[in-house]
Amino acid sequence: MNVVKKIKDHIAAENLFQPNDRLLLAVSGGVDSVVLCEICKQAGYSFVIAHCNFNLRGADSERDEAFVKKLAEKYQVDFFVKHFDTVAIAKQQKKSIEEIARELRYEWFNELINDQRQGNNNAHSIANCQLPVARWILTAHHADDNIETVLMNFFRGTGVKGLRGILPKQNKIIRPMLSIRKNELRRFAQENGLEFVEDHTNAENDYTRNYFRNELIPAVKKVYPMAEENILQNIDRMIGVEMLYQQAVDLQIKKLIEQKGNEIHIPVLKLLKVSPLSTVMYEIIKDFGFTAHQTDEVILLLKSDTGKYIQSATHRAIKNRNWLIISPNKTIDAATILIESSNQQIDFSAGSITFRELSAETFQFLTDSNVALLDADKIKFPLLLRRWKQGDYFYPLGMQKKKKVSRFLIDQKLSLTQKENVWVIEMDKKIIWVVDMRIDDRFKINDKTKQALQLILTRAK
Repeated sequence: MNVVKKIKDHIAAENLFQPNDRLLLAVSGGVDSVVLCEICKQAGYSFVIAHCNFNLRGADSERDEAFVKKLAEKYQVDFFVKHFDTVAIAKQQKKSIEEIARELRYEWFNELINDQRQGNNNAHSIANCQLPVARWILTAHHADDNIETVLMNFFRGTGVKGLRGILPKQNKIIRPMLSIRKNELRRFAQENGLEFVEDHTNAENDYTRNYFRNELIPAVKKVYPMAEENILQNIDRMIGVEMLYQQAVDLQIKKLIEQKGNEIHIPVLKLLKVSPLSTVMYEIIKDFGFTAHQTDEVILLLKSDTGKYIQSATHRAIKNRNWLIISPNKTIDAATILIESSNQQIDFSAGSITFRELSAETFQFLTDSNVALLDADKIKFPLLLRRWKQGDYFYPLGMQKKKKVSRFLIDQKLSLTQKENVWVIEMDKKIIWVVDMRIDDRFKINDKTKQALQLILTRAK
C-alpha cells in the first residue's frame, strides 16, 4: 500500500487529528523527519517546522540546523529553532543527555503550540490575525523506534505501560508513523528523491538506544529472525492488556486513597490486605517520582515506626501511625512535614519555624505563644509537623491530665476558620506543641534541663 495513503488511513481510523488542523513537525533533518514533512505535504496538511539544536555534535549540529531551515523554505512554512546547552543542563540536573534532551525538546514544543503569533512569516500568512503556531505536535517515531523502546523499558524495569510501547497519541503529541518500518521510510525517501542529513553518532553505541539498535537487536535476530515482527505483535496485544490492567488497578486505588490537598493518605491496614500488593503499590507511587525499585522499600515502610520515610525526587512516602502519607518534598506545598535534627528552619503554608538548641546557661523563659521551649533530652527526631485532626490529644502545659486538642481549641474560643489553620508538632505519636498556642507539659524544661530546644514560629504575612 502507498505509504501516504497508509498513514492518512491510520490517522483517520485512530482520529489522531482533523485534516484541517495546523501541525508542528519536530524535524531533526534525518530521514525519518524529512519523510514526515513530505508525507504531510503530499497529504495536504498545514504544518510548521521546529528544530532543536542541542549543541552536541559541533559543526554537524550547525549543519543540521541550516538543512532544516532550507527544508522549511522548500515547503514555504514557518521555521522555529531553539539552541540548548544540553551537556551543562544534564550535569546540573544529574540526568542522562538522552533524558534531558527529550525533556527540553517536548517542553519547548509545548510552549510553541500554546503560543499565539501575530500572523506568520510565509506567503500564506493572514496579516493582523492572532493564530496559534499549531494545534498538535507530530514526531517521526516509527515501528523500529517502538521495538527499541519496549526492549529498553523491559531491561530497565517497568510496569505494563512500558511494555505497550509508544502511544500514537498522548496529550498534544501525535506519532502518525508507528505502523511504518524504517526500511519503508528509506524506500519512500529514495522514490521521492528526498535529501536528508546522516547523524554519524547513530552508528556509535555511546547512547542506550544506539546500543539496542546496533548490537542487541541484531544479536537476538540471529537466534530469532522474526524477533522484531513478534515484538510488534506483542505491542498490539499489550495495548489491550494495559487497558484492562489499568481499569482493575484504578478501581483498587480508588478504594484506598484519600486526597487531602496536595497529599494522598492511605490506611495501612487496608493497604496490607491488597493483593497483589507490590503491583498496586507501584501504581500508587510511580506518579510521585518513585521508581519500581523503591516499591519494596515503601512496602517495608508499612510496618515501620511512625516518622520513617522513603524519598523520591519530588515526594516523600511517610509512615504516620496507621497511615501512609505521600507528601510533596516542598514543605510549602505539604500538610505533613518531616523535621530532621539537621533542619534549622522549616517553611510551610502557615509561616516558618526555626529550630536551635540552647544550653541551660543561655535559655530564657518566654511567655510568647509563638515560642516553644522544650527539654532537648526528651526530644527524639524525626518530628512531624501537620494539621491537627480529630482524636488528637496532649497534656497542656501546667496540666497533669490529657486533653483532646478539639476541646482545647474550643476553650481558646477559636472560630471554625482559625481551628482549620491550627498545626501541631508530633513526636513518636505524642503531640509536643500545638503550634503558636501551648506545649505539652511532659516536654517542658525544668531545673534539671541541660539543653533546651527552642522553636520559634514566624507567621506568614
